[in-house]
Amino acid sequence: MPIRPPALDDRSFDDLVEEMLARIPAHTPEWTNPRLGDPGRTLIELFAWLVDTLLYRANLIPERQRLAFLQLLGQPLKPAQPAKGLVTVTWGDESHTHAVALKTPATIQGPVPYETQTELTILPIAAEAYYKRPVTEAERHQLHEVILGLRDLYNIEGDPDPYVTTPVFAGGAPDPNGLDVVHRTVDRSLWLALLAPKKELVADVRATLGDTSSGRQQILNVGLVPTTRVPGLFESIGPRAPIPHRWEISYLNAAGELDFVTVDTLPHADSTKGLTQAGIVRLILPSAEFLQAPSNNVLENLFAGVGDAPPRLDDPDKASRLVTWLRLRAMDPSRGLPVEHLSLSWIGINAVDVIQYETITGKVLGVSNGMPHQEFSLSARSVDPRTIRIEVEEPNAGFRPWFRIDDFTTLHHNPTVAREARAYTLDSEAGLIRFGDGVRGRIPEAGQRIRAASMRAGGGRAGNVPPGTLKTMTAVSITGALVNNLKIQQPMPLRGGEDAETLEQAERRIPSLLKHRDRAVTSEDYRILANESPGIDVGRLEVLPRFKPHQRRFNVPGVVSVMVWPDRPMGPAPNPRPDRPFLETVHRHLDVRRPLGTELYVIGCEYIGLGISLSVSIREGFGDATVLQHVREALRRLFWPLPPGGLQGEGWPLGRAVRDQEVEVEVSRVAGINSVVAISLFEKDRTGWRNASHALELREWQLPELLQVVIEVVPPETLTAEAPDLEAGPKPSDAAFVAIPVVPDTC
Repeated sequence: MPIRPPALDDRSFDDLVEEMLARIPAHTPEWTNPRLGDPGRTLIELFAWLVDTLLYRANLIPERQRLAFLQLLGQPLKPAQPAKGLVTVTWGDESHTHAVALKTPATIQGPVPYETQTELTILPIAAEAYYKRPVTEAERHQLHEVILGLRDLYNIEGDPDPYVTTPVFAGGAPDPNGLDVVHRTVDRSLWLALLAPKKELVADVRATLGDTSSGRQQILNVGLVPTTRVPGLFESIGPRAPIPHRWEISYLNAAGELDFVTVDTLPHADSTKGLTQAGIVRLILPSAEFLQAPSNNVLENLFAGVGDAPPRLDDPDKASRLVTWLRLRAMDPSRGLPVEHLSLSWIGINAVDVIQYETITGKVLGVSNGMPHQEFSLSARSVDPRTIRIEVEEPNAGFRPWFRIDDFTTLHHNPTVAREARAYTLDSEAGLIRFGDGVRGRIPEAGQRIRAASMRAGGGRAGNVPPGTLKTMTAVSITGALVNNLKIQQPMPLRGGEDAETLEQAERRIPSLLKHRDRAVTSEDYRILANESPGIDVGRLEVLPRFKPHQRRFNVPGVVSVMVWPDRPMGPAPNPRPDRPFLETVHRHLDVRRPLGTELYVIGCEYIGLGISLSVSIREGFGDATVLQHVREALRRLFWPLPPGGLQGEGWPLGRAVRDQEVEVEVSRVAGINSVVAISLFEKDRTGWRNASHALELREWQLPELLQVVIEVVPPETLTAEAPDLEAGPKPSDAAFVAIPVVPDTC
């Protein structure tokens, strides 16, 4: 039985009025008609209203006590989390040939304020991405004679490797499927053509890119978004190692021959963490003599696009505006060995990280009254603790900085040092700072002003905006001049914004801290903490103690596997599958909270393809199409892995076998079904559909995935029939030197 604290007094206004009216005969028997409008009746109602108000406040005492207790635990509400993403910045006027370095942060206008996070130098170039696409078997057959002729023309020994110069991420648009740089190109490379705005400006732009008159080389910001993929079954999840790669830029040596120079990355300026996450890579450009491109005119350069050369550009306009080529090679620079995986969904230049924050500077918060435990509002909520700087005015010293601490009880053990410590605490969500009491933490003297020298605040789901939302920027150069005529392009949605925790959410979360103490020990601890992973919505979570996923073994001491599903509305296959960033977020949140020596795995489930064929009869008065649609929806709901699907509304249970009797019962409940005459279950394997007889058995880490439902309607008088066969699904096709460019015929 649940514990429900009773109200201190549950009488309402009407109850109080009726109770006082009932007492009239005992106390004032001569008052025989207490009708509405009577002065005495008015006094009774006034008194009842006052008492009702008092009782309402009294009944709030338990809630106030609960909140006071939660406050004593020292756990504030969680602040809002900001949305993050990438934008590219270019000149709106094509006549610009100079570079401008912007101050950080620059302000970007949107539904809510945004700011840039990284430094940016706007260079007067555009970039178009190309790769050398291997020709298909059909193209190879069609161009067989051409390829043989090119082999003889270029005097190639061995087999040529023909390719087609193929643009990717056209117009700056991302490709959700991504480009596999390793397996979908002939040279394991992605090429960026750096183009001047006009062909007449190529020399000026090259001089700008190679300009070192300021004492340092130009910096090119390259934004990258790796392809988000669903990891393999039970693939190990943890911090990913950087992907080995090399950046190179083309130039012509003294003999006029094509060569490449390696481009270095600015130290500590790779927010992609080695191309493993979306972010910015800042490249140090060489001087102008190392920024050149070979001719694409085969009359001038017969070997244009051949071998290790950049892909041949057959567009005269783009070829005339080409300044140089930037190449991203998937290889280990230290050993010269290729890597096995590098897939990108987007790449662009003049890119910058943006975050849903607003910077506030020089904000005077108030004046000290010299009392202990003073509290000042920052006039902003969800403040980033890493960015706040609080200063207190002191006589003959101006504003002096104070330092932030989490708890005054953690100050120095020496009472004298603790008493004089210029310290304060921050409630990030509420936007409040608090000073000490003179014993633990110094008290600002009376009359001293307190100011926030700088801070950044923001966050919330309102910052999660789709591509193309952000279009304007307010920026200032490092010299202090206002920079106008900037064009913003937002290729990817901004993600990660979360609203601040509400009081109701905190009341559910904070008591659980008394159970797990922010440590994952029991299965329930893992369940609670995993559901609190920031920036993601967990639709379902299962804890599998002592299960080692790679070996499919249970009862392995010291191992805990956490199986998660992303939240998603109910719909047709494919079922929800966690991608790698989702699994990494949960793993990162749990890894720092697991006991030392515990082997932690965060995994997705293994789906087994399920097909169902039915023969049903339908009652008179019901339309066949409507009933069959309801049957499919009922089966989809039954086998859906997330709530409210499944037998008990919690998703289909892990490892529970699918039995034809349960399917029959579920179908029979659909309005309009007269009878289920026949039913067959099928399992999908690599070769196609296999009859599963009366049950599809599952292992403890498996769930069914409903892929196909075939329903045959039979007359109501039919007593027996055979369920229809499933149509075999499409079988996966088998995947299918010196690079030479070819131009396939197009119409």
